[in-house]
Amino acid sequence: MRQYLDFLKHILETGTEKMDRTQTGTISTFGYQMRFDLAEGFPLLTTKRVYLKAIIHELLWFISGSTNIKYLVDNDVRIWNEWPYESFKKTPVYNGETIEEFVQKIKNDDEFAQKYGNLGPVYGYEWRHFDGQDKYVDQLAWVINEIKTNPSSRRLIVNSWQAAYIDDMKLPPCHLLYQFYVQDNKLSCQLYQRSADAFLGVPFNIASYAILTMMVAHVCNLELGEFVHTIGDAHIYSNHLEQVKLQLSRSPRKLPKMRIARKVSDINDFKYEDFVLEDYNPYPRIKGEVSV
Repeated sequence: MRQYLDFLKHILETGTEKMDRTQTGTISTFGYQMRFDLAEGFPLLTTKRVYLKAIIHELLWFISGSTNIKYLVDNDVRIWNEWPYESFKKTPVYNGETIEEFVQKIKNDDEFAQKYGNLGPVYGYEWRHFDGQDKYVDQLAWVINEIKTNPSSRRLIVNSWQAAYIDDMKLPPCHLLYQFYVQDNKLSCQLYQRSADAFLGVPFNIASYAILTMMVAHVCNLELGEFVHTIGDAHIYSNHLEQVKLQLSRSPRKLPKMRIARKVSDINDFKYEDFVLEDYNPYPRIKGEVSV
């Protein structure tokens, strides 16, 4: 994926040093866009191995409307563990448990998970239960119905930025708004992301929204168009610079293919096993620490 490597280069060449909420430090720039033709292949990085299992399970978790990490923990997906763990450490019942011990409690104790595994009204809640004054909107169900019945609409939008609830969220949404577009029987999706961890987060975001576009196109009987990724604060954390340089030393390989294994008519009925990745030949994984 040359587009992604060009994105990393752009940050390194035009960005400036900027302190951040986590106090890690970043090289940051503002405003960038990448475009991916989904008919050309599935946009999963080949310059490092990306953990697709976590991407698929996280997306299914969003679509379910859940905001508790137990489903992710039960499926050995660890990408959200740090945020509830940091909150748990501030409670009176914290007794020096490591994050591994915390995760085991989430996995084995439903009552503990219900109390300490919740992230607040984050993505899934907003997609499926966006609150208004006297009602809520299932934005995802609404937009799918609108694509089926009024595909020329310019209102095919799902918004995760519920300003009234930001302080109740363990992490306010980074990828906060997406819009679908139908033309020539093809479905495209544009994502606006306010804050983008270029090394760790963005490869996940690209693949996740490519899959989401595939799922919505599938249930609406449309072909695939483009995924357009528009980013606000694009940054590389200071502790990822060596990893980025290693990745930039690698040449992209041919994109893999993703197919949906069976006919699914309802967005809520997809399962992990429905997604089949073919011809994925990446370079080895490159590790990096998450800044919380």
